[in-house]
Amino acid sequence: MTRESLVDRHLGFVQALREAGLPVSLAEGLDAAGALTLIDLADRNTLREAYAATLVKRPSYRPGFDVLFDLWFPPVVSGSYGTGAGERPDGGIDLEHAEIPDLRDRLADLLMGDPDDPAFREFARAMVERFGRVQASAGRQSWFSFAVLRALSPETLTARLLDRMLAERGGLPEKIARQQISRNIARFQEEVATDVRRRIAEESGIEKIARSTVKPPIDRIDFLRVTKAELAQLRREVYPLARRLATRLTMRNRLGRRGRLDFRRTVRASLSTGGVPLTTRLRPKRPHKPELVVLCDASDSVSTFSHFTLLLTFALREQFTKVRAFAFVDAVDEITTMFAPGADVIDAITRMAQDADITRFGRTDYGNVFERFAERYADAVGPKTSLLILGDARSNYQAPALDTLKRLAGRARHAYWLNPEPRAQWDTGDSVATGYGSVVPMYECRNVAQLAEFIETLD
Repeated sequence: MTRESLVDRHLGFVQALREAGLPVSLAEGLDAAGALTLIDLADRNTLREAYAATLVKRPSYRPGFDVLFDLWFPPVVSGSYGTGAGERPDGGIDLEHAEIPDLRDRLADLLMGDPDDPAFREFARAMVERFGRVQASAGRQSWFSFAVLRALSPETLTARLLDRMLAERGGLPEKIARQQISRNIARFQEEVATDVRRRIAEESGIEKIARSTVKPPIDRIDFLRVTKAELAQLRREVYPLARRLATRLTMRNRLGRRGRLDFRRTVRASLSTGGVPLTTRLRPKRPHKPELVVLCDASDSVSTFSHFTLLLTFALREQFTKVRAFAFVDAVDEITTMFAPGADVIDAITRMAQDADITRFGRTDYGNVFERFAERYADAVGPKTSLLILGDARSNYQAPALDTLKRLAGRARHAYWLNPEPRAQWDTGDSVATGYGSVVPMYECRNVAQLAEFIETLD
């Protein structure tokens, strides 16, 4: 590979990481380029780890990184190795013409061994070469993993492998044996998928397959597009954010007002200056946790966002002295008791959807919500309260009740609005984002990363 082609490939790889949602700065890209001058570029594993050490910040970013690395720096290219004709070094069989039972026997042998064995990956590539090309739409052909896995059915080998492993490795617990077999089968499936992606990239272009294959890391997925499975992963992201949010708000409270004069300490300090109180001493403020009121839009248009914010509310209950939570669509109702400590948060969300009195006509009406909240729950907001509003500010062309919101925000110590829509969509259609943002500071909050950035701005 020439110097020019290596530079181009490095730049393309770094740009692909950014497009996939991995935060890679210019300085980090330069660090990675510098690392390449210190390693043996022919050692692919060292090259992978050099890139990972300089570009990957969190474990959750590593799966996407590995997929892109395999696309931009593939272990082989088509035509650079034998594809199965004649005798093979990995098993001594003709992989191109062998019968399916013989291939399954060979796969079983490999699954009993070390998945890092080069023969393991070579077999997967040979199977993709033999079974992976399938007739697609409009008479075109493409590569697919399912065709390989359907032909070899590795999952159906579990019972045979389990009996063999328990017989050969006396004393091995069955549970551990099953876990090892499952890991090796999953590894084979991933090797097949990796080679399929490589072949498609060779035919269609790396950029195209990268955009369609690599999912953004969990903290970069838009709340409005998150799936139920991803919500479960987000639960692990919630608690650290709740602690940081509580810390930031507490710091702002402590820095907002100075303590009262400590007369005794001031007099004592003045003895060194002849009784002249040149330095005043203040009583330290008694540490306390602020109170929090959360208003959460629970309409269908932001349902996944509301699920995440309710997870956040649940976590915040452990960090604040007093948390009151309210959900709304076109009416508002308190849901604090549904998120009591010890309750299952998913059950609480389901219960809220069934029992909370938050819907009259089913269309979001922020103006009516603020009016009803001021009438029924005005005592919830006071000088110790941080008010957090979570919603897209789309009010279906109803009166926005800006004056009512201004009175509520004026009673609170702090007020913030998190909007899950991209800023470019604010004030389009029925959005009242700028109007509400003129009363309560509004922040774009489409994913966990932006929520973390918002929390950092409170410092």
